[in-house]
Order: sequence, then C-alpha cells, then structure tokens
Amino acid sequence: MSYSSTTFETTKQLIQLWLHGRSPNTVANYQRHVNSFLAHVDKPIEKVTLMDIQSWQLTLSSVSPASQRNALAVLKSLLTFGFELGVLPVNVGKLARTPKVKERLAEKILTVEFVNRLFAAESNLRNRVMLRLLYSGGLRASELCDLNWGDLKQRDVGGQIRIFGKGGKTRVILLGQGIWDELMKLKGCIATKDDPVFYSQKVNSRGTHHLNRKQVYHIVAEAGKKAGFEEKISPHWLRHSHASHSLDKGAPIHLVQQTLGHSSISVTERYLHAKPDDSSALYLD
Repeated sequence: MSYSSTTFETTKQLIQLWLHGRSPNTVANYQRHVNSFLAHVDKPIEKVTLMDIQSWQLTLSSVSPASQRNALAVLKSLLTFGFELGVLPVNVGKLARTPKVKERLAEKILTVEFVNRLFAAESNLRNRVMLRLLYSGGLRASELCDLNWGDLKQRDVGGQIRIFGKGGKTRVILLGQGIWDELMKLKGCIATKDDPVFYSQKVNSRGTHHLNRKQVYHIVAEAGKKAGFEEKISPHWLRHSHASHSLDKGAPIHLVQQTLGHSSISVTERYLHAKPDDSSALYLD
C-alpha cells in the first residue's frame, strides 16, 4: 500500500479488533476479502467512498452472485464496526447495494434414497462415518473437523456430541445408536480424549492431525461420484438434507434450529419453503 505507515497501522489494528474472537476459518475468509478490497482501493480506510466499493464489486463479476454477496457482507461488517468504534467518520458501506441471489436451496437437498446410497457406496470406515455424521448431526464441515474424542459422551441409548459452532456458540447434539456404534468402531481402544475424531496423516496449519475442510469437501465430492450423483456435492448438502428430512418426518422446527445451530427460526424456515407440500397451481392442473 502506498499510504503512510501510521495509517496502515491504524487499519491493521482496526481489522485485528474486528476479527478478535472469531474462528480460524472465519478469520481466513474475512481477511481474504478485506485484503482484496484494500489492495484494490489503495487508500486509507477512512477515505473509502461508495464509488470505491462499487468499483471493487465490478472486479468480482467473475465469481457467483452468492460469493459476491458474501464478499460485500464481509466488507460492510468491517466498515460498520469501524464506524461504531469511532475510527471511521461515516459508514459508507451502509449505502452499498447487496446483489440479489437466486434461491437454490431445493436443488441442494438430496433424497433419502440417495443419502442411503451415498453411505453404502463408501467402503472406507472413517469416510463413511464422516458422511453419516455430517447428515445425522447436521454438522458444518468446520465443526466436524474440530471434533475431539473428548467432545463425545455415551448415553443410555446412543450418545451425544458437543459442538463449538459458528459465532463461538456451543450446542449438544444427540446421536442414535447406529451412528454411535460406528463412531466407537472408528475410535478403537487407543484414542485419547484430545485426539481428533477424524484423523489425518498430514499435519494441518494449526499443527494438529485434524482433517481440514478442503479434505472433507474432497471426500464428500468423491463419495457422491461413487454413488452416481452427476453434480458435485459438498458437506453442506448433507446438512441441508438433514434439515429437510427431519422436518418431513415431523421434527419440531425449533428443535431443528437448535440442532443445526441456526441464529434464528427464520433461517430454519427456509427449508419449509424449499420443498412445499402443496401449491395452488396443482388445483388448476
């Protein structure tokens, strides 16, 4: 950056304060978007204008609308934080328009039959248990990666897992006997409470043997291929399927919200609209 070192340090400190306490995955994602913006405008953050933001948005035209929306949301969050802290004179990000995104949730919900085929097609025990847990527990990929054996506890029937989720919130998810038995097969008799549930031979960026998100995404995508699914699926498809299938089977919506760790019931309600049971159009057929 070409502006003064004093201004650079102020911007750096603001970003550090804004990122404080967030998860490593969130920090990496947020930092990437902010670095992209600052490199584009090459000026002190307190001098940023609406035109600067719009100019940066044009550079994002090659990525999907959802990715553009995410990038802008990150920048708006930083600018709002800086304004509320008194570092920025105005919150110029408030004026930036967020691109509209087509709702594609219904396209990312697998059928029960395909989910079962996905499990059956995976011969590797660790990978099969991973797929089952992503679906049964409705976990995010990052939550699955962070699991240690100390986060699991047996119950009279099945067991429970403690999840440190988005926004630093902790939730407990109950698991049925079937998935619990498979987890215990995976554990064996030598794993300690501090060992990762899903072990990787490679040491990750944090110096541990936990799988990273990239590895999990690859495993899920490959499992989808083995099961004969034409489109590339991701761990979040199993989370979407968990929500949709449990609601179909009569699970109370507030319970689905708690299990998935949604911030509000309105987020969970999206699954009710993704696969409606009825439509006035059917009455005209």
